[in-house]
Amino acid sequence: MTIRLTVAQALVRFLAAQHTERDGTRQRLIGATWGIFGHGNVAGIGQALVEYADVMPYHQGRNEQAMVHAAVGYARQSNRLSTHAVTTSIGPGATNLVTGAALATINHLPVLLLPGDVFATRPADPVLQQLEVPYAGDVSVNDSLRPVSRYFDRVTRPEALIPAALQAMRVLTDPVETGAVTLALPQDVQAEAYDWPEEFFAERTWVVRRPGADPTELAEAVQAIRAAERPLIVAGGGVHHSRAEAALAELAETTGIPVAATQAGKGSLPYDHPQDVGGIGHTGTATADELARTADLVIGVGTRWTDFTTASNTLFAAAGVRFLNLNIAPYDGHKLAGLPLVADARSGLTELTDGLRLHGHRVADAYRAAYGAAKEAWERRVDGAYAAADPAARPTQPQVLGALDAVVDETDVIINAAGSMPGDLHKLWRARSYDQYHLEYGYSCMGYEIPAAIGVRLAAPDRPVWALVGDGTYLMMPTEIVTAVQEGIAIKVLLVQNHGYASIGGLSESVGGERFGTAYRFPSDDGTYTGAPLPVDLAANAESLGMRVLRARTVRDLRAALAEARAADTPTCVYVETETADTVSGAPEAQAWWDVPVAETATRPSAVKARELYERHVSTRRRHL
Repeated sequence: MTIRLTVAQALVRFLAAQHTERDGTRQRLIGATWGIFGHGNVAGIGQALVEYADVMPYHQGRNEQAMVHAAVGYARQSNRLSTHAVTTSIGPGATNLVTGAALATINHLPVLLLPGDVFATRPADPVLQQLEVPYAGDVSVNDSLRPVSRYFDRVTRPEALIPAALQAMRVLTDPVETGAVTLALPQDVQAEAYDWPEEFFAERTWVVRRPGADPTELAEAVQAIRAAERPLIVAGGGVHHSRAEAALAELAETTGIPVAATQAGKGSLPYDHPQDVGGIGHTGTATADELARTADLVIGVGTRWTDFTTASNTLFAAAGVRFLNLNIAPYDGHKLAGLPLVADARSGLTELTDGLRLHGHRVADAYRAAYGAAKEAWERRVDGAYAAADPAARPTQPQVLGALDAVVDETDVIINAAGSMPGDLHKLWRARSYDQYHLEYGYSCMGYEIPAAIGVRLAAPDRPVWALVGDGTYLMMPTEIVTAVQEGIAIKVLLVQNHGYASIGGLSESVGGERFGTAYRFPSDDGTYTGAPLPVDLAANAESLGMRVLRARTVRDLRAALAEARAADTPTCVYVETETADTVSGAPEAQAWWDVPVAETATRPSAVKARELYERHVSTRRRHL
């Protein structure tokens, strides 16, 4: 039997019938579709979404990149078991997807992209917004999505949709391959009718695998841990993707091995767990980084080992240090010349715990006492950073975080991605639950926070969801406030005004750039931006987009405003002005280096001094072979 539908109608019906299953729990794979319509998709996917509105929910976006961020936020909160699709027109609508696609793929988070494309039949050539490529007639702007997609196909014939759609679902649900998946849809093909086999629309369940470890690799891993005197676990985002937090806690408690966390892995253990030693790397705690410098075995669980984690390969300094990498992706399992343990994080951790328990393995009491004391000392530093001596004063950024820390509980979700806050949060934030800390630091994309908060709230409608944004990232993408207001999605935005790119300003100063071009100020006579702060009222801007705004001028005001926002059932913004960009943080300084090359020749003293310091740090870098 066949059913006659357009390609777009067939795709929407197909997507509505796809499910995932893991650990016996089944859910829809594509929970909704985001869209902005134009001539590339309005008559195809747009019409199909109206036709099947009863089976495919639709969300209206304001910016194509932001729609991808919302879908990614939803996918992460759904443990990668469910995601959203995003449809756009051709031309700029399609190319606006590229940044969001890169973010999804780098972070291994599934999202389905459905950009419109130029006519497959070429009745007129070129059409509006078409890129002409003289050497290749089959190239369009959608090809810019190829390098940032885990799977890409252009559906130029109706029947080609069947294998393309099935391959797309395979990649979205593969824990190793997942990321952005793109099906480019020529606008004439979207509207073309075809006789589809009924089987194409049957309910399908894609089982998300939990592969166990190879016995030989597992035996070698157990032996390596038993032989180590100062082992350290580094928890990455894979712990959360696998929902392996309980298995990690069991391993840590059984063996006494301390657990540090990357940005993506923070919250794998709650902050008050005896084995949790906080963030690691350039933005890490003194406790974790000192353990890293002296560790003889570093056990990475679900981490990609980025340069922020390894301090650009200067952090793990002990002679003969070795790495054991538990990762579902073989590519990551072999990094840093590590001993690979290729398996699902939960399965692998459980198998490691069973193997070590057989031998009664546990680290020395002295080691546990030492890192326990260091952990307590760091918590006192957090207390100091959070404390405000004068409640009537303007807060520092750590005091802003301290005020938020005082009003949230384990149900709140904190979202951030870029600026100076990721560093402060990684060092200072006290994660109370496995999914409270939502930092997008694989791509560290300005503008992610507000749309991601919408996605998270859609996935967890009963939880307080906070988007933490500075003025720089707010100005990149405030547009989805309108979406939150339109759909009554009660996100909370904590908007911190510090008059510039605070994070890059600090980095600029450290590398001899003298904070040039990083402050939001009027230009001065010497060509630098060192005049008065710009008279920009971001709170008024948020209000103009329909959001309720609470202005806080002091620490005392801030505490009251945050409590009021948390209780609100409508989209609410708390606006606070902190110190200026050059004094924004007040958090403990970086506990480990990060490699940003400094000018090798310069006449300005700041750059000369920065180069001298750079060369000293570079001399400590090593290759782990």
